[in-house]
Amino acid sequence: MFKILKYSFFDLMRSRWSYVYFLFYLLLGTVLLFLNNDLSKAVITLMNVIIVLVPLIGTIFGVMYYYNSREFTELLLAQPVKRSSIFLGQYFGVAFSLAMSLVIGLGLPFVFYGIFNSTAIWDFSLLLITGAFLTLIFTALAFVIALANENKIKGFGYAILLWLFMAVIYDGLFLVSLIYFEDYPLDKFSLAAIMLNPVDLSRVLILLKLDISALLGYTGAVFQKFFGTNSGFIISALMLVLWVVIPTGIIYRMSIRKDF
Repeated sequence: MFKILKYSFFDLMRSRWSYVYFLFYLLLGTVLLFLNNDLSKAVITLMNVIIVLVPLIGTIFGVMYYYNSREFTELLLAQPVKRSSIFLGQYFGVAFSLAMSLVIGLGLPFVFYGIFNSTAIWDFSLLLITGAFLTLIFTALAFVIALANENKIKGFGYAILLWLFMAVIYDGLFLVSLIYFEDYPLDKFSLAAIMLNPVDLSRVLILLKLDISALLGYTGAVFQKFFGTNSGFIISALMLVLWVVIPTGIIYRMSIRKDF
């Protein structure tokens, strides 16, 4: 699996889109630091970009790489190599290359700016960690969709629909449910709903770390009571890990049972 991971990683790193992805974050970080003297404001702006863009890029790259490497995958399947090793190696290669482009692209401007001498280093570190997790999660979900659909058009359509649901539609349904059932206690429901969406979970963790949960009103107080504690933070981190582990396990099972 590690040889396939290494090949997929360097194959994607040679792609011009990886350089475009890296340069985009490099330019974005540089511009934000040039326009904002406050690092916390720059982190908030980056959060708004990363929460939406990272899942989209991870989803598209995952589906695109799977379909474009179909012939090479069939060649590997004819060799004495485990099916699970092939697809897991490709998944981790794509996910790690995207995560590295994100971390290095955003990290370089902040390092040169002097992030290590600022108290905002922990906020920025959490931003990079959640961005890396979102990359792993949505790339895994993209591979699951691609494995389940032989048709490229359907695969891309379902992948875009997944991103649209997680990043946009889910929030709308969540807000409508809060308004419709406002007469009922919704504390546990709100926490469960946040846990079931990695995008919202990442956003809440960063907002609470920036200590601006007061902007969220009553909901922010509920989140602060749970996510603001050490146990709440650990549970949230474990949920992000589960969001990576479960789709990865599905990739493993689908690769073994799938008839190529």
